[in-house]
Amino acid sequence: MKTITKIMSTAAFAVAVFFTSNANAQSRNFGIGLNAGIPTETGGQFAIGGDLRYQFNIDEQLSIPITVGYTNLSYKYGNVKVNSGYIPVKVGAKYFFDKSGSGVYGLAELGAAFGTDSPSKTSFVYSPAIGYSWDNGLDLAAKYEGLARDGRTGGYVGLRLAYGFRL
Repeated sequence: MKTITKIMSTAAFAVAVFFTSNANAQSRNFGIGLNAGIPTETGGQFAIGGDLRYQFNIDEQLSIPITVGYTNLSYKYGNVKVNSGYIPVKVGAKYFFDKSGSGVYGLAELGAAFGTDSPSKTSFVYSPAIGYSWDNGLDLAAKYEGLARDGRTGGYVGLRLAYGFRL
């Protein structure tokens, strides 16, 4: 898994450097989001988190988002409650189906999730979503965020409510 993490980190860095060096060619957005959902594993109770998203707009319909945040997953096994947290760092592609750059969109992200519990481990994270973005900056998406490590998978199904603004 360390090789995948290195590849993802290098890819995210390369994308950031490429778009930063072409800053005059693209517009950018910044967003703050709240994520809530239900973990998909047995005993899953609640998933909650927040994120920051920096988005490079290639044109009116295509964007490259870089997202970092924190997510906490709560589980209950009998009388025992367990919380597990991680920091996802993702890069992806966001495509608006309307030429105006708002309305319905599809989003696919992937990256690394850094565990915050002891002992912390790194997982591969992927997150497909479909959402709607209004002209006033509000954004609502239905998403799945999956985690994979050591042949095991998990994650959560949820919603992301965000506010974005142009830089």
